[in-house]
Amino acid sequence: MSHIDELVFIHQVAAPCHLAILADSIGLKTVVVKKPSDLLMTKECNRMFLIAQKGAALDSKGIPVVASRLLAQAPVALYQVERNTLEPKAALLLGVKGLLYADQGMDLLLTGLRKMVANELWYERALLSDAFNYLVKRLDNQNEVDQDTVAMLQMLTGRERVIIQLVSSGARNKEIAHQLCISEHTVKAHISSIFRKTQSRNRVELLRWAQTYQSQFELSS
Repeated sequence: MSHIDELVFIHQVAAPCHLAILADSIGLKTVVVKKPSDLLMTKECNRMFLIAQKGAALDSKGIPVVASRLLAQAPVALYQVERNTLEPKAALLLGVKGLLYADQGMDLLLTGLRKMVANELWYERALLSDAFNYLVKRLDNQNEVDQDTVAMLQMLTGRERVIIQLVSSGARNKEIAHQLCISEHTVKAHISSIFRKTQSRNRVELLRWAQTYQSQFELSS
């Protein structure tokens, strides 16, 4: 069907993972884990992660925090999404492949799953159009960004960008360390580097910086 060899479901609730059962029924290899720390990272197969919104730690836009970490490793989609609890455009711009809502029927869930496994996005058409127009507008305005800001953005590593997003969502060092599977000491080192690169003296100034350059930061992430 595609280059995806395995679907990994992060299902942090006690109820059975019906979507995994559905995927099994159409011949897809599936693995279900109860929490992100149970993941065994491997390069032996091409994976796609499906993260249940229900039961997960969420950022300020309703997106599971673990999604930001896993996106650097493999395609990510969200399921069991409750409507009006998540900003779909934020998920799309973050790089999430699609959203499967808790109130959708089995046929639609299966269609969405097949599309995403085939490397297609699964969002409402109006949202895709809106996001496309948003990106075109931001690209048109990119030339207006001063060179100092462009240099700052280019200096940030992928891990530092993820940490900025986590800090912006209100996560503390211990929570960031847990989500990224690194030590608090390493988190502090990353944040010190971020402060230096963004010319911020503390988290408050970093938040102001991130809000000021949000659109450019999203495009360069």
